Amino acid sequence: MTRLPPLSILDRAMVRAGEPEGEALRAVVDRAQRVDDGAIKRFWVAEHHGVPGIAGSAPAVLMAAIAAATAKVRVGSGGIMLPNHQPLVVAEQVATLDRLHPGRIDLGLGRSLGFTPAVRAGLRVERYGDRAFADDLAELVAYLDGEAAFTSRPRPSPRLPVFILATRRSVPLAAQGGLGVVLGGPVLADTARAAEAVAGYRRAFRPSGRCAQPHVTLAVTTMAAATEAGARDLLLPEAWAMAQSRTRGEFRPLEPVDAVRSQAMTARQRALVQDHLDAAVHGSPARIHRQLADLASATGADELLLTGSTYDVEDQARSDRWLAAMGQHRDDADPPGP
Repeated sequence: MTRLPPLSILDRAMVRAGEPEGEALRAVVDRAQRVDDGAIKRFWVAEHHGVPGIAGSAPAVLMAAIAAATAKVRVGSGGIMLPNHQPLVVAEQVATLDRLHPGRIDLGLGRSLGFTPAVRAGLRVERYGDRAFADDLAELVAYLDGEAAFTSRPRPSPRLPVFILATRRSVPLAAQGGLGVVLGGPVLADTARAAEAVAGYRRAFRPSGRCAQPHVTLAVTTMAAATEAGARDLLLPEAWAMAQSRTRGEFRPLEPVDAVRSQAMTARQRALVQDHLDAAVHGSPARIHRQLADLASATGADELLLTGSTYDVEDQARSDRWLAAMGQHRDDADPPGP
């Protein structure tokens, strides 16, 4: 069987219908503990603000809880949104985590703004262009490297991995800075387009003390079950939440599969649900292994970041066990890079 690149997990801390938000956060920590056996390389969390269906608004805080509850898996952000934070504060937070949990902390950075005008106003960020992101990124890396106007404390490990959650416009920024890159979403909708983005990043990459060689991670929505139909069903709650966010302007908590099936969807919503399902890698473990291997081979990915959530926690845990069984990660077998 074809060997897969290392597998990692991104958990967005999605809330399930009728569940307290605190329970959703505890479920993230529990999930990280379940995969803390060396098969999964990284466990990352995200940053969203004012979203009814997502409890994960403070990635550094959630990272601290996960790192304290685990021993092997690397813990990181996928990502911390740089427009929302002063670079110094991000550097101090990640350096603190790195010193508390040496060798286990990653920093993934993005540039997305809040989804609504009210959220953007609350974050004090109305506009944020490419130049601002490049400047903030350079300042943040300078703090981490001890090359800023003053030395931030605590000092992190000099090789603390930094990744850019990249759009096509920010791929060159990661390459020029000698940073890892994470590609997902629309870029992966076309395998040839994804391969082109990866090749461009590799050509432009400039080695750094943090990352001597290019490191490409692909973020892929993935769900495993005994059958393809069963896995597709498990993706329905997330697909329906995504469809509602696009048509009603609000990402709602995940609903049970049967409740989603009974929804009276508009034609636009049905199409959006179908698009989400079609873009996901799902099915039996053997089928998923083949699909992930094909994707990694076609794009030259160094790592796969698996996303995808469902309503039932036990179904999620079962999927994670099957996915973790495919994991080939060992500390002495990492590819070059972060």
